[in-house]
Amino acid sequence: MYRFLLTPRWWGINVFVVLAIPFCVFMGSWQLGRFEDRVQSHNAADERPDPAEQRAAPLRELLPVDQKTSGRTASATGRYGDQFLVPDRRVDGRSGSYVLTLLRTDGGKALPVVRGWLPKGRPAPAPPTGDVAVAGALQASETPGTDGVNASGGLPRGQLGMISAASLVNLVPYEVEDAWITLTKADAGMTAVPAAKPQNTGLDLKAFQNLGYTGEWFVFAGFVIFMWFRLLRREAEAAEDAELGLTPEPTSTSTS
Repeated sequence: MYRFLLTPRWWGINVFVVLAIPFCVFMGSWQLGRFEDRVQSHNAADERPDPAEQRAAPLRELLPVDQKTSGRTASATGRYGDQFLVPDRRVDGRSGSYVLTLLRTDGGKALPVVRGWLPKGRPAPAPPTGDVAVAGALQASETPGTDGVNASGGLPRGQLGMISAASLVNLVPYEVEDAWITLTKADAGMTAVPAAKPQNTGLDLKAFQNLGYTGEWFVFAGFVIFMWFRLLRREAEAAEDAELGLTPEPTSTSTS
């Protein structure tokens, strides 16, 4: 009754099933692993000590910024140079601007330093003069769409849409680090900016998309198995009917 399984058609179906099920299981497991990684990184970010309680490490030891070094307290020395405002930034539910000043270090590249936050309408205080030593939470360069960052142009002179070397390359005549720090203790008259969590570590929509894709791949695997058994049952019933002579003969029409 199951001799039809040896036909070329069923050989093709069986090969497809044998390949499709492991592939679906592998992809589902991979997506689940991605979600678990996000959960672990999220928990690790929550358990990370406050930057004010960390021992500061030299900036060069923490570059380039990754999920392990993001949020670590970095220290650097140099002289403050160009200063910019980064508008539309919220701290404690209020909208204002970051005060971003470039620190000209001995390493050759300038380090963007967020000295603090100011509410709208308040002028930014001038940076300290002479040699300064700073310490603050290390952050990766911002990208458009991350935490509401808007890189749109048209801002007035002296303002930035996002904090990154790419946004500063045409504004200053020197190289800028592809990272920035927010001071642990803001300069006088400003509010300290809390360190943001490392990118791709939060339980955001993207993380739960991985979990959703996990379910989809396992559903695909179950659907392949379901369809195989359904085709098998239908083919077996047709073969059994044929052996019992129950298959209806096609009717013929004649013309006179």
